[in-house]
Amino acid sequence: MGDDVTALLVAIARENAELRQQLATAQDMLMESAIDAGNLHALIEAVQAERDAWREEAEARPSSSRGLQRPNTPLRGGANTSLGGAG
Repeated sequence: MGDDVTALLVAIARENAELRQQLATAQDMLMESAIDAGNLHALIEAVQAERDAWREEAEARPSSSRGLQRPNTPLRGGANTSLGGAG
């Protein structure tokens, strides 16, 4: 019976070592994911700040310098004369 207990303890010790290794691997992956998430968050904030700056710049410009404007006449239900279309 002593051999059975010894074999069981060895098997438990091996499984414990394997589980500890898996845990360490999972923790490493979690840390890498957290770092990647932080980097993505910073990138998103930078893109949003750039978008906001562009929006403020566009709103500050006079309407005549904003480029293409929406036509005054609707496109549905007939030709749009403001774009030079035929009626």
